[in-house]
Amino acid sequence: MANEVDVVADYGWQDAEPKYSQLYLAKPILNILNKLNARRILDLGCGNGAMSHYLHRHGFNVVGCDSDQRGIELATSGNSGAVFKQAGVYDMPRVLAQKDFDVVISTEVIEHLFLPAALPAFARAVLKPGGHLIISTPYHGYLKNVLICLAGKWDSHHTSLWDGGHIKFWSYRSLSKLLETNGFDVVGFKGAGRVYGLWKSMIVTAKLRD
Repeated sequence: MANEVDVVADYGWQDAEPKYSQLYLAKPILNILNKLNARRILDLGCGNGAMSHYLHRHGFNVVGCDSDQRGIELATSGNSGAVFKQAGVYDMPRVLAQKDFDVVISTEVIEHLFLPAALPAFARAVLKPGGHLIISTPYHGYLKNVLICLAGKWDSHHTSLWDGGHIKFWSYRSLSKLLETNGFDVVGFKGAGRVYGLWKSMIVTAKLRD
């Protein structure tokens, strides 16, 4: 299935350093995980592993997975103790050979997917009963969208000139509907980056439905 859908085989990772989004998302996600008393974490779409390493250094047992070979090579070059496997959301969850995670996190991934329901489906298969899914994605709300239009930034903000770039744009309502129709109940929302209402990203937490 991966070969049929995920046609961009190389995301373009150059190094193992945290990218901008990883820097402003790390602390809010850490706070959410602590509030959930989570211990075993799957970083689904871990990229170069920067978030996985950050969470492992803060005491979590972390497995990271990504379909991008270069990303996994960079991730495994780190020395935090996090474990990495080459697997993506379009693969069968059994390729991980692990399940019963407390939380699956997926940061800035779902906007790249042709078949976004594959992400909650993968998470559902590897979470323990009552486990949680935390997704971050660029935030799009009414005020932000209006200001983008007024500033004439629509083409640059939603650029199509990026191989492997964003192909879906999510609001809180649309992301919540995706999660709720795929076995989760949304339990939290947090904006991250920039100022209130103009956030760079939103972080949505959902609980696996009984």
